Amino acid sequence: MMYGYNMMAGWPSMWGTWGWGMISLLAIWSLAWKGVALWRAARNEHLPWFIALLIINTAGILEIIYILVFSDTKGKKR
Repeated sequence: MMYGYNMMAGWPSMWGTWGWGMISLLAIWSLAWKGVALWRAARNEHLPWFIALLIINTAGILEIIYILVFSDTKGKKR
């Protein structure tokens, strides 16, 4: 038995610099798309989409689909 062994002690070195960099880039990518998608959903008064986009985290995939397919603002008067 290994009493007192801290399993988290080697965790940061397991990811290395590249791993943390990729996670940071993915977080920034997702946050940018989420911000644009939430802004468009709010302006278009799409409450169900706004709630779904706010709760579900898909690394930007759902947000991109909403922006490209469902957020048609061309025909709407402001």
